[in-house]
Amino acid sequence: MNYILHLETATKACSVALSLQGKLRQLKEITEDGFSHGENLTIFIEDVLKLEKISIKEIKAISFSSGPGSYTGLRIGVSVAKGLCYSLNIPLIAIDSLKCIYELAKYIHPHKIIIPMIDARRMEVFSSIYSSKGELLKEISADVIDENSYSEFRSFIACGDGAEKLREIWKERNITIDSMIISSAKGQVELAFSKFQNCCFEDVAYFEPFYLKDYVAGAKTKLNQQ
Repeated sequence: MNYILHLETATKACSVALSLQGKLRQLKEITEDGFSHGENLTIFIEDVLKLEKISIKEIKAISFSSGPGSYTGLRIGVSVAKGLCYSLNIPLIAIDSLKCIYELAKYIHPHKIIIPMIDARRMEVFSSIYSSKGELLKEISADVIDENSYSEFRSFIACGDGAEKLREIWKERNITIDSMIISSAKGQVELAFSKFQNCCFEDVAYFEPFYLKDYVAGAKTKLNQQ
């Protein structure tokens, strides 16, 4: 009975999932502009455990969204994941934040080129590109988007919270923007179970999230709180 707890905090979404043998069992999530991870993450963990009627001691591993994404969100997620793994003496599993979005999109848009995107402020996004067969065509990068971005692809599905803001500048192109597909812990379930079976674990003491961009401190506005 391999229960795995999944934490998603890379974007505005605060999401916690619980899986058993690679199948989703429980999910609790919310998306708010105010980035409520600090207030909600541990509460959501308690909620999914109660719904499943198990104790935290029955969890065999914890996966978390490892980046790229919100600096603050990633710090909260990895801190909670590490603390639980250390206290329970269980493995830590890191899952690429963009791959989690792709995992959700591939079932809704099979056989399509998919570009998962995470908002990186203004007209910049974190993105990667997957072929219609699931092959990685572009490694993760931070891209400033214009009307000709990714023009080498004739059509594709753009998803994630970075995609919706591009609808207007890409309105003349053969592109589908699916703004309903955003970051969620349920996108980690299959990936985490595969890593668990293959013992692909992280060092609890030394692992750091993949920020991709340096954190810039400054006045506490909605932009730089992300």
